[in-house]
Order: sequence, then structure tokens, then C-alpha cells
Amino acid sequence: MKKLSLLIISLFVVGILAACGTSTKESNDASSGSEEEKKVLKMGTSADYPPFEYIDTAKGSDIIGFDIDLANALAEKTGYEIEVQDMDFNSLIPALQAKQIDIVLAGMTPTPERKENVDFSDIYYSKDQTVITLKDNDLKSVEELKDKTIGVQLGSIQEEAAVELSKQVTIKIENRNKISDIIQELKTGRFDAAIIETAVADGYFETDKNLTGFKLEAAGDAGSAVAFQKDSPVTKKFNDALIEMKENGELDELIAKWFGGEK
Repeated sequence: MKKLSLLIISLFVVGILAACGTSTKESNDASSGSEEEKKVLKMGTSADYPPFEYIDTAKGSDIIGFDIDLANALAEKTGYEIEVQDMDFNSLIPALQAKQIDIVLAGMTPTPERKENVDFSDIYYSKDQTVITLKDNDLKSVEELKDKTIGVQLGSIQEEAAVELSKQVTIKIENRNKISDIIQELKTGRFDAAIIETAVADGYFETDKNLTGFKLEAAGDAGSAVAFQKDSPVTKKFNDALIEMKENGELDELIAKWFGGEK
């Protein structure tokens, strides 16, 4: 009788354990099925371009800035996650072409030459250029740049602006990979002036009172856009999300955060 009772109890316990095991598995399966993994997009940038993208070493080692916030907002709207990769500006389009990265946000202007190699979104930020120099140099106009050495970032729209400028006045153009390198060359006297995007130049004016400058007259439409691999399926999704951000005011909020409301 005792043996029979023990057998019944054992079978009962086994049944409970089996039921719990099945329930746990079903629960895990349901859980994994409900959380769809977001696809990661590799984003190339050049983190030497505040306030678009830079590293604030006083606060940490993360890349922050307007472009980073915008990229994350667009990714969230389209169901992606962003993995940021820092590289030299002139390496960004070759990296897109080689499919090493998926998108670029780096204050990049969609010039006709670039459009031959990659695709672009609509413009998300309109901008102009500033000639930056030391106050001691006392350069206040394009005419005063005659026979001067002008620093620009390699592969940038500012490099093209310098070439256009050279048609008005004789200048020597020197390029460097990073904006910080250009500023250093300016301070050591190797450059007489540099051409930098105005929002970036304003940041340098705030932190270094020895610097000054003047705006260049805009030569046609200029602005920043997101760059994609040719015929990328992501392009339309991101552009639609960008249009949505323009229409609902989210883009203006980001501009106000990073540029004080200036467009």
C-alpha cells in the first residue's frame, strides 16, 4: 500500500515539473518572439566638427552633437539602431562605396560630384562659411586674403569654397584631415586664415578670444544632408522620417538645442 502511495505521489510531482517546464519554455519562446531585434546601421562621421559631431573630453569619450541626435531620432522612427564610427572626413564616401558603413552624418553637403558616388537625403541644415583668423592678423575681407595661406579640411565643401575664392584673389590652399589640426596650424602661424562652417567657427570664437573672422558670401545653396550607399533601401525610409521631423517641429527642436535656434 505504501509503495502504491509513493508511486502515485511521484507521478504527481513529475507531472507538475513537466507542466512547469513546458510553461517556462512557452513563456521564453513568446518573450523572444515579441522582442524583434532592431537592425544595426553603421554610421560614419568625423568627430572633429562641433556642434555637429565631437567628443567633449570633459564629459566622457562618447561622440555627441547635432548629427548624432538626428541620426538616433531617424533610426528610432525607422526601426534601426545606430553604431557610430569615427573616421577622417575624406574617407567617408569611399567607406560608403565599399559598403563598410551604411550611412553618413557629418555635416556633409550633397555636391554634384558626391551625388555621382552616393545618394543623399533632403537638406536637414542650411549653412554658410566663415573665414577664421587670429585677431592679430587683422584680416576682414576677401581682398585682404591676397597672397595668404588658407587652411581647409580635406575633402570638404570648404575646400571647394577655397578653390572658388582663389578665382577672386590669389591664395595658397592647404588642407588637413581635422578641423583641430587646422586651428593649430592657424595658431602657430603656418596658416594665415582658414575656412570653416559658420556654426563650427562660432564655437571656436566662444572658447578662444584670440580668434575672429568674417562670413563668406554664399555661393548658391549649401547645407547638410544624410549620405547613403547608392540605391540603398534605407534612403527613402530615412528621408520620409526626416520630412516628418521637419513638419512636426522635432528638427527645429534639435536645431534650437545645438545652434540656439539658428537655421
